[in-house]
Amino acid sequence: MSRPRQLRPTLRAVAQAAGVSTSTASLAFSGRGPVAPETVARVRAAAEQLGYAGPDPLASSLRQGRSGVVGVVVEGRLLHAFRDPFAVSVLDGLSQVLDDIPAGMLLIAQPAGTPERAITQLSATALDAVVFSLCGPDKNPAVDHLAARGIPMLGDGSPVDPRVAHVALDNRGATVALGRHLTELGHRRVAHLMMPLRHDSPTGLATLDDVAAAEFTDTRDRARGFLDVFGADDLGAELEVGAAPRLAQTAIPDVEQGAIAARLLLDLPEDQRPTAIVAQSDLLAMGVVRAADDLGLSVPGDLSVTGFDGVELPWFAGTLTTIDQHGLAKGRLMGEMLRQLLDGQRPDDVVQPTHLRIGTTTAPPVVA
Repeated sequence: MSRPRQLRPTLRAVAQAAGVSTSTASLAFSGRGPVAPETVARVRAAAEQLGYAGPDPLASSLRQGRSGVVGVVVEGRLLHAFRDPFAVSVLDGLSQVLDDIPAGMLLIAQPAGTPERAITQLSATALDAVVFSLCGPDKNPAVDHLAARGIPMLGDGSPVDPRVAHVALDNRGATVALGRHLTELGHRRVAHLMMPLRHDSPTGLATLDDVAAAEFTDTRDRARGFLDVFGADDLGAELEVGAAPRLAQTAIPDVEQGAIAARLLLDLPEDQRPTAIVAQSDLLAMGVVRAADDLGLSVPGDLSVTGFDGVELPWFAGTLTTIDQHGLAKGRLMGEMLRQLLDGQRPDDVVQPTHLRIGTTTAPPVVA
């Protein structure tokens, strides 16, 4: 025979054992009320004797109508997010505000090729809100599922859906600022190293058609900003670059893949080789620096390099020229908008400010 299930001690039982009301016992545990220290000690002694560990979190969430959990949907593997210092800084800022609300954070990986698989985990989890973070696709099947459940949603520019509030970024305008900085230095032969354009993007050279078919908002808009300065703003037009490749993309936006793609752009005769590369993230920019070093090119003497994010790179001796999008502040801003959503308000969409940070990786070209 199986043992009978042992009932969980209740707060009422603790109150009776301590000789106080249930409300007084509750205040003694929460620390939010005027309860004498000796009464608190008596209540806690009774709780210890009965084996009472505190209010039942499930019962508390049912009373409040909240689970105390916010889901954070991350595109692809969580491993890649944790390796990206910008992603970590955004999550850090978000968690600071969630701690104050208070609410917990549940990270949910959404497979890039089969995003609908995340719906299974979402449907089995009680969530107060969901954040789509870290450069997801324009369309996400989870939006319909969450909207049907009445769960408020927040994104960082994607998914593109009116039911999702956003902390967006002017990716195109920020990349134009990088391009203008390079043109002012005298660069004309400039290449672009992109994050994945699609969930199945290979690391390698890319075309204008690839950019036009991009499913990731950030990648597409940064590419368009590059084309505004160095190519055609009409994605169907040809770039005036002769035979030299000017666009490359990566399957994963990390240093290793960035170096592989950058070599394809750099391993050319000197008169065709770009004098500068605009990378779509700081990690990709570090890949460019690594590739340049492998090919015997100096930065910025032979090649100027720019990034995008503004993360700390303690292993890099120089200072990367980049767009600083203030990851920690962005995460906190997302947290404050999330607070409004949890209070039943719909905040206005916000465009996160950025600024061009000029470092030691850009200089005038030796040969214009």
